[in-house]
Amino acid sequence: MLARTLSCGLDGVNGFLVEVEAFLSGGMIGFEIVGLPSAAVRESRDRIRAAISVSGYRFPVAKVTVNLAPADIKKEGTAFELATAVAVLCASEPKGFAGLDKTMLLGELSLNGALMPVRGALAMAITAAEQGIEHIVLPRKNARECECVSTVHLYPADTFQEVIDHLKGKRLLSEHPHVTYNQLLEAQVVVNDLKHVKGQSLARKALEVAAAGGHNMLMVGIPGSGKTMLARCLPGILPPLSYEESLETTLIHSAVGELCDGGGLITQRPFRSPHHNVSMPAMIGGGVKAKPGEVSLAHNGVLFLDELPEFQRATLEALRQPLEDGFVNITRVNGQSRYLSRCMLVAGMNPCPCGNLGSKTQECRCSPVDIKRYLSRISGPLLDRIDIQVEMDAVTLEEIESAREQEDSATVASRVLAARTRQRERYRRLPIHSNAQLDQRGVEQFCQMDEPARKLLRQAVERFHISMRTYARIRKVALTLADLASHDRIQPGDVAQAIQLRNVEGRFWR
Repeated sequence: MLARTLSCGLDGVNGFLVEVEAFLSGGMIGFEIVGLPSAAVRESRDRIRAAISVSGYRFPVAKVTVNLAPADIKKEGTAFELATAVAVLCASEPKGFAGLDKTMLLGELSLNGALMPVRGALAMAITAAEQGIEHIVLPRKNARECECVSTVHLYPADTFQEVIDHLKGKRLLSEHPHVTYNQLLEAQVVVNDLKHVKGQSLARKALEVAAAGGHNMLMVGIPGSGKTMLARCLPGILPPLSYEESLETTLIHSAVGELCDGGGLITQRPFRSPHHNVSMPAMIGGGVKAKPGEVSLAHNGVLFLDELPEFQRATLEALRQPLEDGFVNITRVNGQSRYLSRCMLVAGMNPCPCGNLGSKTQECRCSPVDIKRYLSRISGPLLDRIDIQVEMDAVTLEEIESAREQEDSATVASRVLAARTRQRERYRRLPIHSNAQLDQRGVEQFCQMDEPARKLLRQAVERFHISMRTYARIRKVALTLADLASHDRIQPGDVAQAIQLRNVEGRFWR
C-alpha cells in the first residue's frame, strides 16, 4: 500500500514543501528512508518505530520504504518524523485517515510518543500558507511562534496518539487562536531605560542620532564610563519593529533554534553581544552545517562589540561587507544561502590596554608603543564605516549623586520615530529606509546643504584631511541631525554637530 503526507524542510532560513511517501511491500522486513536524508533523518527510524509501538499501534511487518520528495534536495533536521510515522500507519491502515492532502505535519518524536519542538517552524508555516495548505499539526511549543500566520489553522499537540485521534476524527485537537501583531506590540516592556544613565550628555546625543539615522557608532572611554549601559539602552529608543521586520527577525532566530520554548514572534529589536573570542563563522555565518551568524541574528537590531580591539582582526574585517550590503552569502559545496544582516554596529573600547589613557583620576601604565599597537588592531577601512565616534570621560561623583532626572527612553524614542518617519517619506520610492543606507548617488541627491554649511564642511575637509568616505558619512549624519531638528536642508549647526560626533580631531588615532 502507498500513503502520502505533507511536511516541510528548512533551507537556510526558508522552508520548502516535502511530500512524505510510505510504501509497504513484500520481501525482507526492513525500514528504509530515501530522498537524500541526513544522518539525523536516517536515525529517526528507531524513534518512529518506538513512538508507534508505545502509542498502541502495530508497526507493519513488511518492507517499509519512505521517500522524501523532492529527492534531489538534502533533508536535514527532525521535522519529518511526525509526517513519516503517520504515513507508515496510513499505508498499513488506509481507512479512517482524512484531510492529509491539506494538512502539514511537523514535529520530532520521542521514544515515548511525545511531540518535541522543531527549528524553523515559522518558516514552515509561511511555506504552508504559500502552498495553499489549510491546516498544520505541530508541537505545542511551536504554536506561539506561528500564531501570526493567519491564513492557516494551527492544531498544537503533545503526543503522537493525539495526532492520530485528530486525523481519524475520534477526538479533534483544539485550534490555536491567532493573534494580531498589534496585540503583541502592546505587551512590550523597555528593560534598559536611558533615565538611569547619569551624565554623558555627548554620548546620549550620539546614541539618539545613531538611532534616528541607523548609523554605526563607536564609543571610546575608560572602564566604567557607561559604554555598555548606553549600548543596551539603544533598542529601547529605536522605532518598533514592523510586522515584516518581525517576520524576518523571527525566521532567522527560529532557524538557528534561538527562540525559547513556547516563544512567539519577536517584537523587540534584537541585541546581540558576542564575546571577543567569537570565531569568524560564528560571527558571519557558515560552519560545517551552514547557519546564520551573530551579524544575521542582529538583523533589524543592534550588534554590540564590547572591547573591540580584543576581537580577532580577520573577524572584524569580515564584518565590512555584511555591514555595507546588508546580507551575507554563505557558499558551500552543496549549495548557497543568503542571510540578511541589516543591523546597527555599536562598539565600545578602552583607549589603551590598561584603560586609563585620558583618565582624570587614574594614571596610564602603557607605553606609547603599547598604545599604538593596541589601537592599530582596528583598521582604517573599518573605522571609516563607523559614522559616529565619540570619546567618553568618567562620570563625576556630582553627576552620579545629582537628583536631576534624566530624559527617559520614551521621550527620546518619540523624537527618533519622528525623524524616521521623515526618512520613510523621503525614501518611499527607494529600497532603503534610513539615512545610513544612502549610497553616493543618494548622498548627492538628498543631503542638500545651505552654502554656509557647505563652506564649513569644506573647511573641515581641508583642515583634518578627511577622506571622501568620511566626507559622505558626515553629510549623512548631518542629514539625520536635520531630521531631528525638522530642517528641510542641512544647516551649519547640523554640519558642526556631525563633525563633532565624527570626532575627526580625536586624540587617540591622530
